[in-house]
Amino acid sequence: MAQPLVLIADHGAVRVLTLNRPAARNALSRALIKAAYSALTEADADESVRAVVLTGADPAFCAGVDLKEAQRDGLGYFEEFRSQSCIAAVAKMRTPIVGAINGATFTGGLEMALGCDFLIASQRAVFADTHARVGILPGGGMTARLPQLVGLGMARRLSMTGEVVDAARAEKIGLVTEVVAHERLLERALELAGQIAEVPSPTMLGLKEIYTTGAAAVIDPALAAEEKIAFAQHRDSPDFSAGLGDQFRAVAERNKRQIESTE
Repeated sequence: MAQPLVLIADHGAVRVLTLNRPAARNALSRALIKAAYSALTEADADESVRAVVLTGADPAFCAGVDLKEAQRDGLGYFEEFRSQSCIAAVAKMRTPIVGAINGATFTGGLEMALGCDFLIASQRAVFADTHARVGILPGGGMTARLPQLVGLGMARRLSMTGEVVDAARAEKIGLVTEVVAHERLLERALELAGQIAEVPSPTMLGLKEIYTTGAAAVIDPALAAEEKIAFAQHRDSPDFSAGLGDQFRAVAERNKRQIESTE
C-alpha cells in the first residue's frame, strides 16, 4: 500500500505535517502540491489544532519544483500553484506554524519554509534560492519574505547567486532561529509548538494577526510584483508553453546533484 504524500500526526494540540516523497527529496509534484494544500488548510480549520509543525521526510525538507513534471508540462505545472498552492497556504495560516527544517530546502521548498512563523533547523539543513539559475522567476513569495529575515542585500545576494547556505550560516544571517542536532529536531519543534499551544487561542490568533498585518505593507506589494512579472514572463515564454528547454534541464540536473551532495 502506497504511503500518503503528507504524513499527519497529532501530539495533543500540535499537528505535525511531514512532506513524504523522500526518494524525490520531497519535490513538489502536482500530487504533493494538492496533498500538502489539503493538509495545511484542514489543520488551519480544525479548532483542536493550536499549532502546526511542518517538516520533511529525510533526507530533505523540500527540493522545490518537481523537475520532471516542470520539464514535461511547462507553464501547466506552475499553474498548479495558482489554484491549490501549498506555498501560499503556509503563509496564509491563522494557526501558528513552526518549520522544522531537516535537510535540503531549495527554491519552492524555501518559499514554503519562509511562510512559517519561524524556522528551526537540523545541523544537516542547507538552503538555496536557485530560481534564477534554473531560468525561473520566483512566484511564491521569495522576494517578499526572504528580505524580511535576512535583509535586502543578503536576500538579493542569495537569489542572484543561488549559493548554498548551511545551517550555521542560516542562523547567523537570521534565516533560522535555532540549530539543533538532527536527531533532536522534531523533539525541539514540538517543545516550541507546545509552548505556543499553551497560550489561549484568541490571544495567539490576535498576536499572529498583528504580526501579519504589520508585515503586509511590505510583503503585499512584493507579492503583487511577483504575480505580475513572473507569471507574465513565464506565460509569454516559448519554453514554458512547450515544456522547459535544455538550459533548464542542464541547470536543474546540476541542482539535483548539489542537493544530493549535501546529504
